[in-house]
Amino acid sequence: MRSRWPARGAVLIAGALPLVAFPAPGLDLLAWVALVPVLLLLRAAGTPREAALRGWLAGVGFLAGTQYWLAPNLVYFFPFAIGLLALLWTGWGILARALLRGAETPARAALAVVGVPAGWVLIETVRSWHWLGGPWSLFGSTQWRRPSVLALASVGGVWLVGFAVVAANVGLAILLVGRGTPRYVGAAACLVAVAAGPLWSATRPELPDAAAVPVALVQPGMGHDDLLIRQEELTRGLGRPVHLVVWGESSVGEDLTARPDLLDRLTALSGSVGAELLVNVDARVPGSGAIAKTSTLIGPDGIEAEYRKTRLVPFGEYVPFRDQLGWLTRVTAAAGQNREAGEKLVVMDVEGLAIGPLISFEQTFPDLARAQARNGAALLVYQSSTATFQGSWAPAQLASFGALRAAETGRPVAAAALTGVSAAFGARGNLLAWMPAAESGALIVDVPMAGEDTVFDRLGNWVPASCALMVALLALGAFARRRSSRQPSK
Repeated sequence: MRSRWPARGAVLIAGALPLVAFPAPGLDLLAWVALVPVLLLLRAAGTPREAALRGWLAGVGFLAGTQYWLAPNLVYFFPFAIGLLALLWTGWGILARALLRGAETPARAALAVVGVPAGWVLIETVRSWHWLGGPWSLFGSTQWRRPSVLALASVGGVWLVGFAVVAANVGLAILLVGRGTPRYVGAAACLVAVAAGPLWSATRPELPDAAAVPVALVQPGMGHDDLLIRQEELTRGLGRPVHLVVWGESSVGEDLTARPDLLDRLTALSGSVGAELLVNVDARVPGSGAIAKTSTLIGPDGIEAEYRKTRLVPFGEYVPFRDQLGWLTRVTAAAGQNREAGEKLVVMDVEGLAIGPLISFEQTFPDLARAQARNGAALLVYQSSTATFQGSWAPAQLASFGALRAAETGRPVAAAALTGVSAAFGARGNLLAWMPAAESGALIVDVPMAGEDTVFDRLGNWVPASCALMVALLALGAFARRRSSRQPSK
């Protein structure tokens, strides 16, 4: 009997192939074909059990390849976490095998083109739960550099972009191994999936004319004896008037209510530059003793508004079930003390400009940006710090989410990094400015305030819900056929 292990090893390697489509400029187009090897290997699996194993191996390869930067923090727990999360791909492996092997008629080929991407989007939806680490490395996020493709995000969020990319891969797989008319279905699926975004982009009306608002993003970088002084120097040296100055996550290390001298210092700085400061306080809360991260808007008269981070990084900022899992702090870089989460989102008024602040990890979540847009924010503002992951592509990945959130919500995005990448995007995901992680300074961006309400703003996550329904119907159909085949014929 021929060993199956060479094919299994090939699945593991093929699962990691999409890695190159995420960080490498110019290689994002590879995402449209990167899943084809995995799909063909799943189709060739001899049994559903083998397909499940191959699906798991593909998930391990994909997660380990695209989230390798977590390994230094999770240490020995990294392979366990990857292996556990990759179990989500076992069902997808069975689904992909069944649909691709059954694509022998045009109707069944069309079902595969819809069903396999639906299963993939369902996986991404489940693993995007913040307790499981959040929506990092979603397949649709490979297209963040292409506003014409991101037009689909205005309809169905990053989920619809990912659905289109996976559908193109499925169509190409059917084109390669199908026979007769199903091959034409595969070719048509590729064409529709690739062209859908650009066609929708071309038919959309132009954004209305609107004034541009100058926003300063302060990125001090690492290696400064006094971080606060460095940020003050960069702010004073802006060179021209701005409407808002944004500092990164954890830019102020002491609670301002307990340090009136520090508050006076920042208030005077705001007055001297003629603009409000949005700083980020990472400090113990007086009274409770808990640590919290708070976006704090400071004007010439003091604190004007505050927002406390509501969605914390699991293990990085708190340990779920600490009584049972607290031992992880001894073998990983898990948080030694849980941070305190805020209770609600806040929209702040900056001289007539409504901004929706969110903090670091929160930039990865479509629902938070959508909620801020529906709350009235005209500009989404993110504050981040990725000092832990310097040298990897995690800082650039975090900044790239700004393009997705802008395209989804129809709101421009400005993101300032303490360490990492600061960036800004227009209301349709077009890149306005980018300061790499290796640089430091103050980046002034004239942000066009033209915006629009999108279909995604109104309907939310209808794509994941539709995909879940599709997968459920496919599972029920398979169960019914299997039960029927076991009934004795009369």
